[in-house]
Amino acid sequence: MKFVDALALLERLGGPEGLLAATEAELIRAGIARAGLPALLTPDETALERDLRWLAVDGHCLLTADDPRYPPQLAATAGAPVAIFVEGEPAVLSLPQLAIVGSRSATAAGRETAFEFAGRLSAAGLAITSGLATGIDAAAHRGALAAGGATIAVCGTGLDQVYPAEHAALAASIAAQGALVSEFSMGTAPLAMNFPRRNRVLSGLARGVLVIEAAARSGSLITARLAGEQGRDVMAVPGSIHNALARGCHRLIKDGAALVESPEDVLAVIGFRDLAAAAGAGEKTSGGVRKSSIGLDSAEEMLLNALGFEPADLDKLVERTGFPAHAVASMLQLLELEGRIESLAGGRYSRTPPRQAR
Repeated sequence: MKFVDALALLERLGGPEGLLAATEAELIRAGIARAGLPALLTPDETALERDLRWLAVDGHCLLTADDPRYPPQLAATAGAPVAIFVEGEPAVLSLPQLAIVGSRSATAAGRETAFEFAGRLSAAGLAITSGLATGIDAAAHRGALAAGGATIAVCGTGLDQVYPAEHAALAASIAAQGALVSEFSMGTAPLAMNFPRRNRVLSGLARGVLVIEAAARSGSLITARLAGEQGRDVMAVPGSIHNALARGCHRLIKDGAALVESPEDVLAVIGFRDLAAAAGAGEKTSGGVRKSSIGLDSAEEMLLNALGFEPADLDKLVERTGFPAHAVASMLQLLELEGRIESLAGGRYSRTPPRQAR
């Protein structure tokens, strides 16, 4: 069976129950190759038991394609998985997402860029999706977490293990503030062939893919290619011509990817301002996850009023509002992104002069 036909196959057979109840002749008529028949007709009971044990834990679930919680953005793409394992909050998978990917051996500057972009875009209401790898992926996840936003890690292993192992604490934080996702059953090792499959889910969940540092031959370019095939926006941050990790980004730009230099550029490319306005600023899902922060809510108005018309730093604004420091920092990022305030030397902020307001 070609994976790209999986959802259509389920529909023809009447859903997961119909698939499991189908005879060999019915499966062949539905389009399943003979090589795929043993796995369906004589499933691995040990593997099934392993999956069931994992699913029995609170916060773990399996979303099949007919589950209303299955992310619609992914469901609309060719090659969407029949089912995905999720650890964390399934509701975040339906939020507007930006995928940020790049080199595992990223430079310090590349990691800082990923952290900054992820934080500011998260503050603008986008969930940040990446692959839990070292380098750019990890920096993007950490940037979203630091901003108090949602982040999603699409894994190339079963969710009963973390790869790389040193990201165990990061994975736990992502599950607590977003979700870990995998189409692979428990016990699946980090095999090289799994990661290109993982990448199509990563790009399929997102509205666009941003590449920050990638060599001329890079897995990030596979993600970007898949994103283009899925009709997603592809963006790249340019770099020095002397940096080998900029060559992949420059190649993408030559091939038509959008050149972005700021989070504002990203929002413009994916049209997120328009999307957020249509969805309703500040709307929440049934799980209480914020969908959009584009409009000012009462807390942000209070912070803007507390800023007044003289520069103030974070500590002063925390004192004036009584809000936690991390909440004030997130709102300051949003207000700056919206052009309502600007950052000054010494960690201070001031209102943007009226002539510059957008």
